[in-house]
Amino acid sequence: MKFIVSSSYLLKQLQVLGGIINNNNTLPILDHFLFDLSGSALKVSASDLETTVVAQLNVESDSTGQICVPARLLLDTLKTFPEQPLTFTVEDNHTIEISSNSGKYALAYADGGDFPSAVTLKEPSTASVQGDVLATAISKTIFAAGNDDLRPVMSGVFFQLASDGLIFVATDAHKLVKYARTDVTAPQAAEFIMPKKPLNLLKGILAGSEEAVTIEYNESNAKFSFDNMELICRLVDGKYPNYEAVIPKENPNKLTIDRNLFLNSIKRVSIFSNKTTHQIRLRIAGAELNISAEDIDYSNKAEERLTCDYQGDDIQIGFNSRFLVEMLSNLTCDAVTLELSMPSRAGILTPSDGLDEGEAVTMLVMPVMLNQ
Repeated sequence: MKFIVSSSYLLKQLQVLGGIINNNNTLPILDHFLFDLSGSALKVSASDLETTVVAQLNVESDSTGQICVPARLLLDTLKTFPEQPLTFTVEDNHTIEISSNSGKYALAYADGGDFPSAVTLKEPSTASVQGDVLATAISKTIFAAGNDDLRPVMSGVFFQLASDGLIFVATDAHKLVKYARTDVTAPQAAEFIMPKKPLNLLKGILAGSEEAVTIEYNESNAKFSFDNMELICRLVDGKYPNYEAVIPKENPNKLTIDRNLFLNSIKRVSIFSNKTTHQIRLRIAGAELNISAEDIDYSNKAEERLTCDYQGDDIQIGFNSRFLVEMLSNLTCDAVTLELSMPSRAGILTPSDGLDEGEAVTMLVMPVMLNQ
């Protein structure tokens, strides 16, 4: 088994695949890349048992073979090379030799048959989404997903595919984000929960890509195919909570304000809030928004006044400042609208501008009880 490939081309592909490999694997074989050579087509796979990523590379070769190469060692070696062709040759003593312009390097390899094989999806349903649409949907929602091992369904992003549009939802029970697209549809309705790790990988690969991504899915697995790559992962098992039930429908009080102004004010004021609750108080009366925080234990307090556009009754409501900062930072619009009903009901944050046609973002944040 022998092939020739460009050093930078190989490194670029392997760095993407390397994102799936855990630092502390229980199975030593998972610290390897699987190289599967068939003529000029080289398939490279990486896996953590839950997710498998496969990249198809074009190389110069007329041989076939399958071996597992240590991932960390290979990546560290490739990073040091300037752009040049590298020759990989499998030797008899269970090593693979890399020949560059300046020298030779031998790595011990493992048998290709030891590598766990990827799941094949039986009778999957299919949908197609543009790469950057999917990347945007992931980055708009994934930050709101939970980290609680006791509630695994909330640790992923909920995909709702339908003939009238796609909906992506993430929540950790304190905040919720719903991202909807009506300009992208699926041939048949489906729902599944995608885990965080493969989504973060997809977000990085697909950002700015206009390539179509084919999503195949069944009860337990999903497969994303695009360009020269495939990502197959196990879905999160369980039923997603009824998120529509927690979004308040009647919100008579509406506040519209410059996003950056609001965000920077919360960041400043929250420095003076209690370090456990991170509580800030919003007091809205007329066209004035008063943001305040205090830490009684240390006699620290801060207060700021901002002008805003407000329709509704005077209201006083408390929020965890960290959640508001996360949400406002994730948005890219100039102005935001905060809809409120009562101090004990969730606030709804939506962008007032900057959305594409057919795109909608709804962010929901639970209030905290104010100590009067």
